[in-house]
Amino acid sequence: MPDVNADTQRALPPEGLLGRLAVPAGILVAVAGAFAYVGTVDPNQPGHYPVCPLYRFTGLYCPGCGGLRSAHAFVHGDFLAALQDNAMAVVGYLGFAVLWTVWVVRAARGRPLRLGLGPAQLWTVGTLALVFTVVRNLPFGGWLHP
Repeated sequence: MPDVNADTQRALPPEGLLGRLAVPAGILVAVAGAFAYVGTVDPNQPGHYPVCPLYRFTGLYCPGCGGLRSAHAFVHGDFLAALQDNAMAVVGYLGFAVLWTVWVVRAARGRPLRLGLGPAQLWTVGTLALVFTVVRNLPFGGWLHP
């Protein structure tokens, strides 16, 4: 007969401060590595990254178009260029930083991170992404082109 207590103990999160901070630290390392790569390999030079398929086949900018250039500019401290390349991405970078900080503080205190996003918040984010996409593809939204 299997030992039920052994299975239960494996499912529990690691004890201690270092154990609680392991996952947020791993996520930070992965994100920092991605930003370091994009900061090193310039997306403004052709041939380094694939072209957005939506843009290639339709000529329309998706919400992510310009995101790599935005990240490159952000890493190099050119925040105005980052906003110009993809303003929504910059908001995402800042949102991630805030969320990650809250996660680390809660993990250090032994509390889980709970995101209470309901349908209204998810619809709001989706609507903002849709409006951003539509406006950047209209003639008067040229200032949002990457």
